[in-house]
Amino acid sequence: MNVIITGASKGIGKAVAGVFAESGDRLLLCARTGVLLEQTVNILRTSHPSCEIYARAADLSVKEEVIEFGNWCLQYGVPDVLVNNAGQFIAGGIADEPAGNLEKLMAVNLYSAYHLTRVLLPAMIGEKPPGEHHRHIFNLCSIASLQAYPNGGAYSISKYALDGFSRNLREELKSRYIKVTAVYPGAVMTDTWGSFDNSQKRIMEAKDVASMIHAASRLSPQAVVEDIVMRPILGDL
Repeated sequence: MNVIITGASKGIGKAVAGVFAESGDRLLLCARTGVLLEQTVNILRTSHPSCEIYARAADLSVKEEVIEFGNWCLQYGVPDVLVNNAGQFIAGGIADEPAGNLEKLMAVNLYSAYHLTRVLLPAMIGEKPPGEHHRHIFNLCSIASLQAYPNGGAYSISKYALDGFSRNLREELKSRYIKVTAVYPGAVMTDTWGSFDNSQKRIMEAKDVASMIHAASRLSPQAVVEDIVMRPILGDL
């Protein structure tokens, strides 16, 4: 399968790339920072030498770069799995967060997924009769898409918007037998948590989320997991 993963150089995106590499799928990866992306690709190629892995650096907050990345992906054939993972977190309250936070976070957390999906959809829909292909779109939402919380501000707004995009996309594509899954992770041990001490296993690991995405992608063509909600066993922080 051709698997496209955005924000793949670290965190959840890197973990998702790892689990699909284990299955031998062809990976098409992007991230904003080219050096980190190259390091991730080298690690994956070393651990999975038989896996085809291609990567392109792109700033997905810029519409033109999103479109360029999407067209670059299409040269490798029809996308089977798209994981819209690219995102950014900036804490702040609506009343006092810096001007421009909403625009910045909407560009990364919503518009990147919207524009990339639109570039790829004509190929994903294709000409095969319904049910004869196995296509799947995953959108990395957040618990912040479902539950307002202090200091959530523009970030939570952007993730609520991504949830709305996912629900509309699912309704639009189900008759085409293209699956859409919204993923709502709670606290996951990524760079967002900085130097947080997770020795007591208080929050989840990135591979927990990646494993659920991979499992959902392997169901029969007639079955879809619409929502994946994951939280640390002790609840949200």
